[in-house]
Amino acid sequence: MKYLLNTSTDPYYNMAFDQAVLERGPSEPVFYLWHNSPAVIIGLNQNPYTEVNLPFLEQNGIALVRRITGGGAVYHDLGNLNYSIVGPTRSFADERPAAIARALRSMGVPAELGGRNDIFVEGRKCSGYARRLWKDRTMIHGTLMFSVNLEQLVKALDVPGSKMAASGVESVRSRVANLQNYVDLSLEQFTAALHGHLAGGDGPCQFLQAGESPLDDSRFRSWEWNFGRSPEAAFSKTRRFPCGTVTASYSLVHGRLHGIRFTGDFIGSASVEALEKRLEGAPFTSALLPLLKDVPSFFDGLSPAEMEDFLRNI
Repeated sequence: MKYLLNTSTDPYYNMAFDQAVLERGPSEPVFYLWHNSPAVIIGLNQNPYTEVNLPFLEQNGIALVRRITGGGAVYHDLGNLNYSIVGPTRSFADERPAAIARALRSMGVPAELGGRNDIFVEGRKCSGYARRLWKDRTMIHGTLMFSVNLEQLVKALDVPGSKMAASGVESVRSRVANLQNYVDLSLEQFTAALHGHLAGGDGPCQFLQAGESPLDDSRFRSWEWNFGRSPEAAFSKTRRFPCGTVTASYSLVHGRLHGIRFTGDFIGSASVEALEKRLEGAPFTSALLPLLKDVPSFFDGLSPAEMEDFLRNI
């Protein structure tokens, strides 16, 4: 199979690259291997507020990007190798993901397909993939964990009710596999071996023609795409502060606060109704902080930063 070259490690650009190849790529089937700098990539229909530890991402400079395929949230770093296979739908069959498993077996990895969209090694998951149809074209893209930072993975995806919640790194290690434990290869050598197996002697294929404008990745960098298209979700949380117990109930609709109500036995000199009105429709980002500047007048002794942490740590 012919291949494209994508040396970018920018997750925003790489999501744009996937979409561009699907929608206006070569007419023949092609593949490409690529890496992302630390990022959490969420599925097309997911809500990041319920799937991702957003404060941890912000504190550690980890990007959050929504992809164009369905499925769940995944953590990427430079120890993760990603693959994309794109071409006319008529040329696609269920054997496409199986080709990845066969390539792994050719390197001595006992890889098998399993579950809905996974590859396992000795019962532990090492890869997941997603599929997208566009007109008469299909894309399959997926991950291959080679030397992923499992501690970062756990913390990035650790939110209440998630698969990672209440699971430590050791528990995760028992369920996932880094492929470096199965091959006597560096990541660079592993990438080259997989590339050679998939190419099968075919050469590179041109995508962006000389003089063509570079890809526009602004959509994938935008708050509207990554957060604003999130489905509605409702929350209620309670925390004990020096001023008393505070319960905050609210909905997030397309990434914005709606219907927020504060209840509890807390003490404050002003009615919280004014704060509730001010927060209505606010984007659920760090931009909340300026709106909370007078929080001590509603909740005695509570700082704006403490209230922001309370609201945003879902």
